[in-house]
Amino acid sequence: MFNKQTLITTAFSLKDLPKRNLPEVILCGRSNVGKSSLINSFFNNSKLAKTSSTPGKTRSINYYLIDDNFYIVDLPGYGYAKTSLKERAYWGNLMFDYLAASKNISFAFQLIDSRHKPTSLDVELKKLLEFHSINYKIILTKADKLNQSELAKAKNGIKDYAPQLSINEDIVLYSTLKSTGSKELANILKMFY
Repeated sequence: MFNKQTLITTAFSLKDLPKRNLPEVILCGRSNVGKSSLINSFFNNSKLAKTSSTPGKTRSINYYLIDDNFYIVDLPGYGYAKTSLKERAYWGNLMFDYLAASKNISFAFQLIDSRHKPTSLDVELKKLLEFHSINYKIILTKADKLNQSELAKAKNGIKDYAPQLSINEDIVLYSTLKSTGSKELANILKMFY
C-alpha cells in the first residue's frame, strides 16, 4: 500500500484533467500551508511534489496516481501569492470550476496552518466543499512548531470553525518533520484500496 506514486498530469484547464475514472482525494488550503510538503513527507519522496518557501508555488491542479487505485489531487493554494490579481483570480476560478465539474471527487482534506486561526478564505472553502456535498477532514499542518498546550488549543479552536467534526476522528495534526499524523492519514486513505 502507498508503494507507487506518479505525477500523472499538471492541469491548467479542465480539458487537461485525466479521463480515467478513479476516486479523487483533494488537498486544498491557503498558499504556503504545506500541501506539497505533506505529499512528499507522507509518501517519503522529496521529489514527488515541487515545494517552495514562496507562497503560491502550486499554480495548477496536480494529479498524483497512487498505486493505480486513486488520485491525490493537489489544488492551487488560495490567498496570498506573489502574482498578479488576474493570475490569482484564474487559479481561483480553475479550482471552483474543478469542484463543480469533477464527478470523481471522493474526499477532501482541508489544510489549515495550526499556528493560526482559520481565515475568511478558509471559511469560504469549507462552505464550498459543503455546497458540493464533499466529505472532508481537516489537517492542521506545521504541528511541530507548537508545544502540547498550543496544539490542544489549536484542535479545540477548530471546533468553533467546524463544530460537526470530531476532534479525534476528523481533525489530524500533521508535521512533515516528525511524520506526526502519517498513521492517521494512512488509515483514512485505506478506504480507497
